[in-house]
Amino acid sequence: MKYVIIGAGVAGVEAAKVIRAQEESAEIVMISADTQIHSRCMLHKYIAGERDEKGLDFTEEDFFGKYNVRWMSGVRLSKVCPDQKEAVLDNGETVRYDKLLLATGANSLIPPVGELRKASNVFGLRDLPDAQAIVREAGQAQEILIIGSGLVGLDAAYGLLELGKKVTIVEMAAQILPVQLDEHGAAAYQELFEKAGVRFLLGRKADQAVCKADGRIHKVTLDNGEEVACDMIIAAAGVRPCTAYLEGSGIACERGIVVDSHLQTTAADVYAAGDMTGLSGIWPNAADQGRIAGKNMCGIETEYTDTYAAKNTINFFGLVTLCIGKIRAEEGDEVQVREDSGHYNRVILRDGRVEGILLQGDISNAGIWQYLIKNKADISGIEKDVFHINYGDFYQVGERGKYLWAGI
Repeated sequence: MKYVIIGAGVAGVEAAKVIRAQEESAEIVMISADTQIHSRCMLHKYIAGERDEKGLDFTEEDFFGKYNVRWMSGVRLSKVCPDQKEAVLDNGETVRYDKLLLATGANSLIPPVGELRKASNVFGLRDLPDAQAIVREAGQAQEILIIGSGLVGLDAAYGLLELGKKVTIVEMAAQILPVQLDEHGAAAYQELFEKAGVRFLLGRKADQAVCKADGRIHKVTLDNGEEVACDMIIAAAGVRPCTAYLEGSGIACERGIVVDSHLQTTAADVYAAGDMTGLSGIWPNAADQGRIAGKNMCGIETEYTDTYAAKNTINFFGLVTLCIGKIRAEEGDEVQVREDSGHYNRVILRDGRVEGILLQGDISNAGIWQYLIKNKADISGIEKDVFHINYGDFYQVGERGKYLWAGI
């Protein structure tokens, strides 16, 4: 059996490990544009100079040798031919497969504003080559504009602050981290970044950007007419799944590649995992998707069920936050908040069930909240402060002294 994995991120790596554990003699080929295994979650540490390329590698030593995986690096997938069970690469080579995993991730989306997509000093931050290009450019730049204040934008800002750069962040929402946090939780991070020297322009959008004769953009005009001078721009306003190679393949793609509960695409023997599925592409979820796809590729039927909630862990300047599930309350939701000098907790309830939790300052009790949300546990009958609920409230002793999950 020949397994071909496209992509050398965490989804592809975890899939390879699972496949090897199940089939000792299988042929496993990993193909990637990347020439260096790296964690995109740590790219800001590379920008800051805290880690080198080797320090970004999240695999164990001699990973490819240990798991007997043939790695074809520095090549891209150009076309998938499910009927012929072939993957065509950009170097002209055709690779046959019995089972194929698509785990190519996503690319930064440069906004179609003025000449942002044309300028030589505009960058995304999605992979190691992006980070390397940013470091090179930052050597001659002092004023840096970041478009977008999500996790990628703040990661970039954090790394550039370590290099002593002047950073301005433009965000169209009224708060930073608009997808990840509520206004109160986000304000805590905004204050920390502002103390470190970052200027935020909230509720504003980039409107005009013109390349000069040197092919660079030296200022961006916002929708209110304000001009922001810059030597360099980082676009962190979104990503787009890498799916161009699907054209003509017959594999369905909407927001991302369409997959079923076993992470199989609409083509037989072709699976997908990670950012490109349109499911949660954060690190732990992508890893889990890779493992589950690997099992299904080996014929071990396993469903991916962790679609119940968004899940993000944030840590800047020593302030840690965990968000699980719904962030924005809707009509009919009940919101409860507990706050003191060092902690901020916010829970969203609907019909006696937890829909979302935000823990800031201390995330040590995160496990119980994940169980409550995932299992849709009814807590309406528990007569105690919601923030003091623990596993003891949901486990009861059953036959033969075993603990059984109750309340679900």
